[in-house]
Amino acid sequence: MTFPGQGQNTQGQNTQDLRTRVELGYWDGEGIGPEITPPTRRAVDLALAAHGVTVDWTPLLLGEEAFVTTGQVVPTETSALVNGLDGWVLGPHDNVSYPAEARGQRNPSAALRLAADLWANIRPVRALPGSLTPDLDVVVVRENTEGMYADRNMAVGSGDLRVTPDLALAVGVFTREKIARITEYAAAVALDRGGVLTVAHKSNVLTQTSGMYLEEAERVAASTGVTLVPVHIDALCADLVTRPGRHRTIVAENMFGDILSDLTAALGGSLGTAGSINAGDRQVMAQAAHGSAPDIAGYGVANPAGLMLSAAQLLHHLGFGAAGDALAAAVRGALVRRPTGDVAGVTQGATTAEFSQVVFALLDDPV
Repeated sequence: MTFPGQGQNTQGQNTQDLRTRVELGYWDGEGIGPEITPPTRRAVDLALAAHGVTVDWTPLLLGEEAFVTTGQVVPTETSALVNGLDGWVLGPHDNVSYPAEARGQRNPSAALRLAADLWANIRPVRALPGSLTPDLDVVVVRENTEGMYADRNMAVGSGDLRVTPDLALAVGVFTREKIARITEYAAAVALDRGGVLTVAHKSNVLTQTSGMYLEEAERVAASTGVTLVPVHIDALCADLVTRPGRHRTIVAENMFGDILSDLTAALGGSLGTAGSINAGDRQVMAQAAHGSAPDIAGYGVANPAGLMLSAAQLLHHLGFGAAGDALAAAVRGALVRRPTGDVAGVTQGATTAEFSQVVFALLDDPV
C-alpha cells in the first residue's frame, strides 16, 4: 500500500534530486482566493528555485466562472486537464453564492477530490507562539470520499434528502475498505509521531458506522503496534481544549475530521493558518482548511499562511521535501515577524501583501 504525503507514490524520496521541472495547476478561487493564491504560487516558485526546480503552472477553469461559461462548475475539459498534472493549488470556493441551478452540482473541491480519488485529507496544526494551547502539535487524518457529507456520500446524487416539506434525512455511506485504507495511513503517520493514534468515533450511538471505524482502528493497532486512544467525538473536542498534548495523530470520518481540524486550527492560533492537502495514490491537491471569507474579500487583509502551508505539504508529497521545509519555515517565520490581523489583532495586523513580502524575503535570504 502507498501512503499519500510521504513521497512514496511519485518517484520516491529522491524525486527532488532527479527532476528540474514540475507541472502544477492552480485556481485562484473565489472570495479571498484571488488575494492569497498568487502569492502562494510565487512562494512555491521561490522555494523550488532554490533547489534548481521550475514550475509549469496551468490555470484551471472552475467555480461560478466556469458555470457561467460552460454550464458546469467543474467542466469536463478541466477534469481532463487535471488528470495530467502532478498536483494543483486550489483557492477557496464560495459555492453558497452560486446561482441556484449551479448549487445542485458538486462544489469544485468535492468534485476534484472524487474524480482523482484524493482519499486522504491531511490537516496538521502546530501551535503558534501565544496560542491558547501552546503544546498542541497534531495531525488530523480525515477520510475524504464518503461518510456523512452529502457531496460525497452517495454513488449517485446526494444523501441529504427532503422527504416532505417538514422531514429531512441524512444518509451516510461507510465501507470497510475505505475505513481500513485511511486507518492504515493514519497508523503510518502515528508511528512517525510517537506511536499514538487517536480514533474519533461515536460507536456508543452510531454502533454500525462509527463502530466500524473503531473495529478497524483496533485491528490496525494490533498489527502495527501503535497505541490506540479511542475517544468519543464530543469528548475529544473537550479534550483538545483541556489536554491538547495528549493527541498527536487523529483519524476520523470526513465530518468529524472537518470539525476537529477547524477546532485545532483555532486553538493553535487561527483558522487562517491551517494548511491541508487532499492526497491519493497518484495526485495531490493543496487546499487551505478555511473557506472563502467573503466578508473580508477585497480588503487586502486575508491571511495566506494556510494556503502557503498547504503548498508546502504538496511539495513534500511530490518528493521536494527540502523545498517544502523551507516554505513552511518561511511562513512560520512570517507569522512571528509580521502576522496578519487574525493572529496579531486587527489593528496590529499586516496586510496580505506585507505578510507575503516577509515570506518571500525569508525564502530568498532565510538568515
